[in-house]
Amino acid sequence: MNKSEKIIVGISIGDFNGIGIEIALKTFLDKRMLDFCTPILFGSTKLVTAYKKSMNINMPFNGIKHINSAIHGKLNILNLWNEDVQVNLGKPTEDSGKYAFSSLEAATNSLAKGEIDVLVTAPINKDNIQSENFKFPGHTEYLESKLEGESLMILMTNTIRIGLITGHIPVSKVSETITPSLIKKKVAILYKTLVQDFAISKPKIAILGLNPHCGDNGVIGNEDDEIIRPTITEIQNKGKLVYGPYAADSFFGSENYKNFDAILAMYHDQGLAPFKTLSFGDGVNFTAGLKGVRTSPDHGTAYDLAGKGTANINSFKEAVFSGIQIFKTRKEYKSLTENTLKVARQKEKR
Repeated sequence: MNKSEKIIVGISIGDFNGIGIEIALKTFLDKRMLDFCTPILFGSTKLVTAYKKSMNINMPFNGIKHINSAIHGKLNILNLWNEDVQVNLGKPTEDSGKYAFSSLEAATNSLAKGEIDVLVTAPINKDNIQSENFKFPGHTEYLESKLEGESLMILMTNTIRIGLITGHIPVSKVSETITPSLIKKKVAILYKTLVQDFAISKPKIAILGLNPHCGDNGVIGNEDDEIIRPTITEIQNKGKLVYGPYAADSFFGSENYKNFDAILAMYHDQGLAPFKTLSFGDGVNFTAGLKGVRTSPDHGTAYDLAGKGTANINSFKEAVFSGIQIFKTRKEYKSLTENTLKVARQKEKR
């Protein structure tokens, strides 16, 4: 395989008793998708064959033992294990968690080594994947532990991008976790990704408040006035177009979000509840701030749909497209900035 010919998209299978394998297979049933990338599913040919049979999916694939054996124009299955596994569609099991991690670990290692260009992760069950090797609340935290950089979870479509200042933590811990340094760090990651991954030269960012009505001048909490607002002012004074805090309850309903390139929410559901209301089924989860490009669909394992053949592939397909576009934009940005530095150094030598 000549790696330079096509963008290599690695896919982790997620919990195989959910809809992950189904949406991956059905996405690449459309042969036009193979014009954009060369997909490699990290799993097992035996598992995929059994899955195809149970779901009556007529999808040819190329089984491989090494990434370098992948063939362009086909869906490739990287064989990670040879043993038979029991598929119980719709039911999380110890095995489906165990092999979800095996797939994720191998795919992440390949991303870190540059063997694949983009990683698209199918949904995992955050309970049954837990083990001695995986003690994380989700994909984002695991990937941050394995790849260079500091992560920021961004949920996005073509019209909205929402990043999270705090991620998978209990609501009871949110207030004590939000500090000026954390806000500044997340703004910096978001700003950088908007520039290098989305080609926005001067990003405009909105920050949501923590308390209802941003605290109503201290009547409903002091964090907005004492922590968030001064931090935003400090960031503004350094030249970034960052605004807020905005009361979260009216920000989306008034469509104010359309005036910004991205929004930072204070906690998980503050950002994801409106996002999924506006775009569920078409959104993409992008892990910004890390050396490798990782995307995923905006939904979970959907055990209730597993085996019924009705799972919607739109979000997974968008995750593939988004990962490819981000990879291309980041590569172009790197090339442009490196060339600029070379020119600057040449001028200095003169």
